[in-house]
Amino acid sequence: MRDFSKAVQDASSLCRMKPLMTKAHCLKATALSKGGRNDEALQEYLMCVALKPDWTKVKLEAQKVRVTSSEDSSSRLSAASPGRSDAAAVEESTKSLAGVLAAIPAPPGGLKRKHSGDGPSAIFNTPSKLPRPGQQLQCLNKYMCFLLFLRRLFYEPVATPCGHTFCLKCLERCMDHNPNCPLCKENLAEYLATRGYNKTVLMEELLQRYLGDELAERKKIHEEEMKELSNLNQEVPIFVCTMAFPTIPCPLHVFEPRYRLMIRRSMETGTKQFGMCIADELKGFADHGCMLQVRDVQFFPDGRSVVDTIGVSRFKVLSHGQRDGYNIAKIEYLEDKKVEGEELTELLKLHDAVYEQANSWFTSLKDNMKSQILSHFGHLPSKDTDPQASPSGPAWCWWLLAVLPLENRAQLTILAMTSLKDRLIAIRRVLIFVTRKSKQSMVIVSVSKK
Repeated sequence: MRDFSKAVQDASSLCRMKPLMTKAHCLKATALSKGGRNDEALQEYLMCVALKPDWTKVKLEAQKVRVTSSEDSSSRLSAASPGRSDAAAVEESTKSLAGVLAAIPAPPGGLKRKHSGDGPSAIFNTPSKLPRPGQQLQCLNKYMCFLLFLRRLFYEPVATPCGHTFCLKCLERCMDHNPNCPLCKENLAEYLATRGYNKTVLMEELLQRYLGDELAERKKIHEEEMKELSNLNQEVPIFVCTMAFPTIPCPLHVFEPRYRLMIRRSMETGTKQFGMCIADELKGFADHGCMLQVRDVQFFPDGRSVVDTIGVSRFKVLSHGQRDGYNIAKIEYLEDKKVEGEELTELLKLHDAVYEQANSWFTSLKDNMKSQILSHFGHLPSKDTDPQASPSGPAWCWWLLAVLPLENRAQLTILAMTSLKDRLIAIRRVLIFVTRKSKQSMVIVSVSKK
């Protein structure tokens, strides 16, 4: 129907839905070309060649569009500067560009270059000596991240000591698995140890100046990803490891690539939180867990880290899932049900009685065992004047649950309770059991000595 504007819209929608479909990009390029938008058409043709290098027909179309685009550029130069030759206009344009590049600061520390052709002349081609379509594609690829499957535009580009440029996030993920450059395989262990990821100022300036719209779209995609990762209800990252409890410290040694990524994302989004669950043979991880808040991270030269966290709140898992190798979950947070009147009076009596029982049990422990508990968990928290003040109940209950000799499944059952009364009764039963066991052990030791 020769309605090229609508044709471009339709083709763009198809490209978004199927970014690797060469025919979609070809349709979009054709519509752009027919509509007189030659520069944009050339980009789409080059994308087709990148996806299907042996597509001769598209290469020829790209060549035609490139020539048309260059002729249009020459005409604009002549019109803007009457009386001057095309060659003079191009020469002045080239000098101006060189001046811009010279004014942009180089990356800190300098770079080792593997190829002498790297530099401004390798990136830009002026209309006075136009490259072949394959060369145009190579130039465009200088703005694309090698590590991204969909070959997205660079975002937060950083240069390695060996002279290669990648997106910061892409490079970090690669180095989680292997401390070598993804392109030339040069060892980057020292680079990883210093974590000196300085953004490449030159590349950022070039992207902003010559691919501003594409960079804005790339930034929008990144912001949408960060927003999605920041949702601590729908896609909560789950660390499958040990039991964790509200108000109780939980130090972690992180070495697996998937958890390195998970910890970085929790810091980058600003939430500094993730869920902790124990493993489950059928579902992968348990249906209840505790959110952890990152207080500090210490990185080691080989990429490992020690993460200091503390329990924040309990949750119930509504659905299990995975993202980029680590587990995620849709959750709802748990809070204790509050009581009033006579129920509250009974609850306060039970609370005080179990607290005294817990204090007596801890006092009766041997000195070496006390020292171990104190070094890991600190002192028994004081008794709460209002046991219902916190949504998770008194802190001393969680301290006691963490130090009592209980299996994970038993601890998980108590963690999932939303009745403080039920939790206190369960803790009292455990205290009675361990106290009796301790007395029996003392009797056995006494008889054996006699």
